Amino acid sequence: MNTNYYKIFAFLFLSLGHAWIAPVSADELTYQESQTIDIELLPGEYWWGGLSVDGYRMPYGEATELRRNLYANNQGNQASPILISSKGRYVWSEMPYRYTFAEGVLSIDETMDLVHVGDGADTLAGAFKVVSEKYFPSNGEIPDPLLFTSPQYNTWIELIYNQNEKDIRAYAAAILSNGYPAGVMMIDDNWQQSYGDWEFRADRFDDPKGMIRYLHEGGFKVMMWICPFVTSDTETFRHLAAEGMLHLDPERTQKILWANTRNKAAVIRWWNGASAMLDLSNPRAFAWMEAELDHLVEEYGVDGFKFDAGDAKFYESGIISFEGDSIPNKHTEYFAKLGLKYPLNEYRASWKMAGLPLAQRLRDKTPDWGDLKQLIPGMIAQGLMGYAYTCPDMIGGGEYQSFLKLDNIDQELVVRSAQVHALMPMMQFSVAPWRVLSPENNEICKKMALLHEKFGEEILALAHRSSKTGEPIVKPMAWFWPDAGYETIQDQFILGNNLLVAPVVENDARSRKVVFPVGTWIGDDGSVVVGPATIEIAAPLERLPYFRLQVSK
Repeated sequence: MNTNYYKIFAFLFLSLGHAWIAPVSADELTYQESQTIDIELLPGEYWWGGLSVDGYRMPYGEATELRRNLYANNQGNQASPILISSKGRYVWSEMPYRYTFAEGVLSIDETMDLVHVGDGADTLAGAFKVVSEKYFPSNGEIPDPLLFTSPQYNTWIELIYNQNEKDIRAYAAAILSNGYPAGVMMIDDNWQQSYGDWEFRADRFDDPKGMIRYLHEGGFKVMMWICPFVTSDTETFRHLAAEGMLHLDPERTQKILWANTRNKAAVIRWWNGASAMLDLSNPRAFAWMEAELDHLVEEYGVDGFKFDAGDAKFYESGIISFEGDSIPNKHTEYFAKLGLKYPLNEYRASWKMAGLPLAQRLRDKTPDWGDLKQLIPGMIAQGLMGYAYTCPDMIGGGEYQSFLKLDNIDQELVVRSAQVHALMPMMQFSVAPWRVLSPENNEICKKMALLHEKFGEEILALAHRSSKTGEPIVKPMAWFWPDAGYETIQDQFILGNNLLVAPVVENDARSRKVVFPVGTWIGDDGSVVVGPATIEIAAPLERLPYFRLQVSK
């Protein structure tokens, strides 16, 4: 944007009554809170950001009709106050706001802090570079390398709420005996005595130290499922309530008074019932939780934690916290900060933690082809929101009810899901392929796990690069070819800088069209394609198509 145009633009905003502050540079305007900002979309302009769960609805263009409010709303996945455009424009605020796409206009309102609107970077990559360096610079660190170099195995689908030592040992042994590489073992919910009492259940774990030692000897690292909830009417609850480390119910709506405590602890409804909630805005409560996690590390040899259930919606009912003016989103942020001490971590819900070494997973999907198609655009959305260290949902989906009857399992979907995962930054199994698939289909899934391991060091190098540049590991086509009309491609992506990955996400498909940008592309099958071109390629069930851009010497 040249200086004269900028002056005219600023004058027009003043004339229309928008309150704004002097820009940091000629390419950014900063608006006061409680303002409405209207941004007319440019011809052919597309936007990403806000909520990763909306990835499959992105990019937003002139035909988009959508309204979202980021206040207390992460929709079960990552949220960030960033909107970023294929034409080099962006919106950022440190606090939540509402955004609306309608009739070719992006409107920002219900703001709670300054809103920064940038222009002049020209491209999607240029805009991301500006906003990431200015508002969420990477700190040079990455999550545990094993998350990138080997598959992850979550015990949820196989064990559900019956997490126990015998079956965890058996699951690990089956992974290795079926030829899958060892990796991260995630022990899911209900291994603990109760929520808040983070000790192994004595009725299910005879020798938890021995179990973890066994897993380590098999080449696994071990993560334990953790949440911020506290089971009410337990000894831990009474202690935390008496010490003022739980969120409190508002006086105006108080219905439950715990007679054996000095406080009126808020009881929150969540997917596992009704529980109190640790108030992590209180430094003493934060330190208490950290000490509980450190005990698991030091006493049992636990390597890290899956941090779950930190969604902002649990904090929006007017509950009272130690930091009295905290908005719901801020409590999601406090929970995420716990993970920074433990490199082996995973989050499903986040707010404004971009650029930091936290592994982020897409929320649980159903084993449905429509949900499978959401994985690639969801991963792209995460990256463009600043979350570089990402994982799709569990292979085949994370809804356990769908796997209770073998007759209901769509084997082809599980296979294609494994192929979507294979060349992503991370891949995560939960349902055991060798249990639910035919030997032939299990063999394909195993080959995908080994393919991910083969690319592990390359993916790890990309993660280290992202820790310095902030850029996504998984990128949309429009990142590298901004003028080619690739913005709306949702079924292929670029891993790093030069690997085009084109999984099959259509049921019963044995071929697919691949869009090749300019250059010479060498396929996984040895084929050579000179772009730009759009070509129908063979994609039998056993094939994950990918192509390397040949670099001129």
